[in-house]
Amino acid sequence: MDPILYFASLIITGITAGTASGLFGVGGGFLMTPVQYWLYTTGGIDSTLATRLAFGTSLAVMIPMMISGAAAHHKRGAVNWKAAVPMGCAAVFGGLAGGTLATHLPGIVLRTFFAILIIIMAIRMVWHIRACTVCEPRGSTGIYIVIGFLIGIISGIAGIGGGILLVPVLVILLGYSMHSAVGTSSACLIFSSAGAVTAYLINGLGVAGLPAYSIGYVDLVTFAILAATTIPLAQFGVRCAHACSGRNLQIVFAGVLILIGGMMIVSG
Repeated sequence: MDPILYFASLIITGITAGTASGLFGVGGGFLMTPVQYWLYTTGGIDSTLATRLAFGTSLAVMIPMMISGAAAHHKRGAVNWKAAVPMGCAAVFGGLAGGTLATHLPGIVLRTFFAILIIIMAIRMVWHIRACTVCEPRGSTGIYIVIGFLIGIISGIAGIGGGILLVPVLVILLGYSMHSAVGTSSACLIFSSAGAVTAYLINGLGVAGLPAYSIGYVDLVTFAILAATTIPLAQFGVRCAHACSGRNLQIVFAGVLILIGGMMIVSG
C-alpha cells in the first residue's frame, strides 16, 4: 500500500476516534479496528491475523487515550471514582479472559450478537432520555465489580474499550447523568483496556507473519501514529461533551450506537 495513504488513513482515524472517545466515553475501537483491518488485509496479511492485530493495537491505543479523556473529565467533576475503581479492577480480569478467548475463537457470531445488543441498548436510551443535570446514581461495590468484569470480557472479545455498553448501563440501570456516565466510563476503560491488551500481547508472542516492530498482536508503528492523534483529540472531545446538554449528548450517543451496530451487522 502507498505509505501516504496508509499514514493518512491512520491520522484521520485517530482524529475521529480521539474526539469520539472524549465526547462519549468510549474507546474508539469501533473506528480504529475496521480501518486497521482494512489496512492489514490490503497489505497481504491473513484475515484472522489482521483481525487480532487490529483488536490488540486498538486496545493498546485506548490506554493513553482514555487516561487523557478521564483526566479532563475529572477536572470537571464528572468521574465517580468510587464506581470507576472497582469496575476497572474487575474489568482487568474480564479483559484478560475475553482477550484470551478472542484469540482462539472466530468472532462473527460474537460480533453479530454484540451488534444486536448495542442497538437494543440504543433504542432503550432514546426511551430513557434524562433531563436532569444532577442525578443520584445507584449501585454498590458488588454491582460495580460484576458490571466491570462483564464489560472487561466484552472489551477483550470485541476489541473495544467497552464504553459502548458501559455508558448505557450506567445511565439506564444505575441512574447516572449522561456526563457522569461518560466520565466514569472513561476512567473504567483505562483498566479494562489494559487487561485485554495484556492478553493480546501474551498470546501473540512468537506468532508468524506479524508486521515488523510488533510485540504480540500489537503493531508498535500503528500504535504510535494513532496514539499521537487520539490523545490530544480526546481532550477536545471532552470540551465538546461538556458544552452539550445531557439530553442532547444522550440522543447523539444513541444514534452513534445504532450506526455502529448496523455497520457491524453488515460487515459481519
